[in-house]
Amino acid sequence: MKLNTKTLSITAALSLGFGTMGLAGSHDVCNTPSKLGDMGSFPGEVITVQGSLLGTDQEMFLNTVSCFEKATGAQIQYSGSRDFAALVVADMRSNNPPNIAIFPQPGLAADMAAEGHLVPIGDDAAAWMKDNYGAGSSWVDLGTYADPNGNDQFYGFAFKMDLKSLVWYSPEQFEDNGYEIPSTMEELIALSDQMVADGNTPWCIGLGSGDAFQTT
Repeated sequence: MKLNTKTLSITAALSLGFGTMGLAGSHDVCNTPSKLGDMGSFPGEVITVQGSLLGTDQEMFLNTVSCFEKATGAQIQYSGSRDFAALVVADMRSNNPPNIAIFPQPGLAADMAAEGHLVPIGDDAAAWMKDNYGAGSSWVDLGTYADPNGNDQFYGFAFKMDLKSLVWYSPEQFEDNGYEIPSTMEELIALSDQMVADGNTPWCIGLGSGDAFQTT
């Protein structure tokens, strides 16, 4: 197998939890109802992967890719860090990229694609995602970024999605103030303005993860 010197992008963010992660344990994580297809034979090949998965997430990821290793003979070499965002940018810009980068945020993948550090996955992969994922076109859009020439290319294949950015509210305070739950962005903005006019603070956001990408 010939590996590109640039990087393939795998986006791992947004929406509801979903994935093909195997559970840790003594059972065979590769023994699933949906059998693996023919993925080729690459004995002795080392595939470097860089991401922010640590702890249980890293263990589950390695369980999953162990099935690829077993099926193909390739070896996955994973490097995880909370400082992934800073490290992967530095590695790519110094011409020392991983073969695959797992981006938690599509925006950073788009930046790297625009600089020419990513390799397009191709139309076949985009078509497969569109046909096999719920709201497939939306996932394809999230993995499609402009290349250095400004042409849209499919770079990011979402393999794991996490629930992010829920809006929490207090039903009691809404009832006490006579507020209705907004159903459109326009109604949300209008409600925020009304809360300010009433002397209330409409929004509170907590952020913090050191030098890594910020999470809510």
